Amino acid sequence: MKILHTADWHLGKNIEGHSRMDEQQCFLNDFVEIVEKENIDLIILAGDVYDSYNPPARAEQMFYETLKRLSKNGERMTVVIAGNHDNPQRLEAPGPLARDHGILMAGLPKTIIEKGAYGKHRVVDSGEGFVEIEINGEKAVVLLLPYPSEKRLNEVLYDVASDDEANKKSYGDRIFSYFNQLQTHFRKDTINLVVSHIFAMNSVESGSERSIQLGGTYIVDGNCFPENTHYIALGHIHKPQAVPGTGKRGYYAGSPLHFNRREIAYGKKCMVVELEVENEITIKNEIREINLKVYKPIEVWQCQSIEAAIKKCCENGERSCWVYLEIETDRYIREDEIKKMKEYKADILEVIPKLTTIFTEARLEKLTDQSFGDVFKEFYRRERGAEADEEVLDLVLSLFEEEENR
Repeated sequence: MKILHTADWHLGKNIEGHSRMDEQQCFLNDFVEIVEKENIDLIILAGDVYDSYNPPARAEQMFYETLKRLSKNGERMTVVIAGNHDNPQRLEAPGPLARDHGILMAGLPKTIIEKGAYGKHRVVDSGEGFVEIEINGEKAVVLLLPYPSEKRLNEVLYDVASDDEANKKSYGDRIFSYFNQLQTHFRKDTINLVVSHIFAMNSVESGSERSIQLGGTYIVDGNCFPENTHYIALGHIHKPQAVPGTGKRGYYAGSPLHFNRREIAYGKKCMVVELEVENEITIKNEIREINLKVYKPIEVWQCQSIEAAIKKCCENGERSCWVYLEIETDRYIREDEIKKMKEYKADILEVIPKLTTIFTEARLEKLTDQSFGDVFKEFYRRERGAEADEEVLDLVLSLFEEEENR
């Protein structure tokens, strides 16, 4: 069975108020091509399909159209779970229609996938938190744990422990209990998979994931996943990486786009997994990464002066990139200067002044000898490029004297 693991699409997400959906559409088009080229049997989308509970209409349209293309008229199976950004009920709502295309949707830990035909494949067994699927004669048991809040976890563990006992257990202990009761569905003659949207201990955050754990409450140990799992497909962390404690069986696929400036230091990927079990023996278990394109890079431009920044914006105005503009300056950056930068380069996300130390000892001594009025007039002249009129000067001096007399 050939599996492609992806996660954290965050459809509808923006950057500093600017839409990323054009880039996301480019990714989705390329993703369909990757799936076709790799001849994938099963696609796993491990949560955070959308960026919010109420995604834009375009984001939903993009998602449904992509699922339909990936399905290939039901020839390929897709498993989708909800992340912490998704509305579980909204994600599951199109389930009856998605079924004809071989698409399984799980919004909550208690979700039960109906048995029967899914496109040209089948769900042969299912219950709370697990599903057994048959694809082209190969069987796989998949343990499903959509984003598990404390409340949702307690709901699925209600029959395992009393309320008092549950309250004594840490979040990680409860996750362990959850998988411990579900791993009984794993068999030696099936491909055994875990799909979840969760934060595993010692995984490296990229900075764009919205923190959902307080004091480590929502962090789990990699050892909580069943040892007899062939592959653990996780979502939530945006940096692609192996999950510590899983013996290189567990991976975060990461997000497909760089969602902020802290993510640009590493590439984006999806994971292709080839598994084969024959006569209760695993005869193939290969995991490899596929690099994804960067459609509109996020760049940090460091300029040594305001003039240099304006020039760089002019020279790079036609380039397709998002820009954080860091400018070394010894004065206030005027609105007309910022406007000129944005006229040349439309995709400036933020202009960040980096104030330099300009006062030498001699300059400080000179300022000490000057009156407050003279210091203000010099400051105004430097910042505004003009002389302060008498009305402004009188107002500032009156405020200064008022403060001095308190």
